[in-house]
Amino acid sequence: MKIKKGDTVQMTVGKDAGKSGKVLRAKEAVRMVLVEGLNMLKHNRKPRKQGEKGEIVSAPRFVSVANVMLVCPKCGKTSRTGSKTLKDGTKSRVCKKCSAEIK
Repeated sequence: MKIKKGDTVQMTVGKDAGKSGKVLRAKEAVRMVLVEGLNMLKHNRKPRKQGEKGEIVSAPRFVSVANVMLVCPKCGKTSRTGSKTLKDGTKSRVCKKCSAEIK
């Protein structure tokens, strides 16, 4: 999976299309990511103690990797990612638009 925790991504579809946020968690097995402030779910929480009030809680939900696109930290544009083998034998991600290395 080419998107990792800490990356900035932009939603491409849905109610949050065009908005961007930081990846909080990434599940590689199911190819889903949790993005800060996007794809929010609201649900009602019942009062647990006497005198306590119920409340509406909103929390982010997981979204498919196919519905987000990585924002390059150097050029600031959404782009696809490629991989490049460095001289020491390790692989790194690169931006397809500006060829900058993505940490």
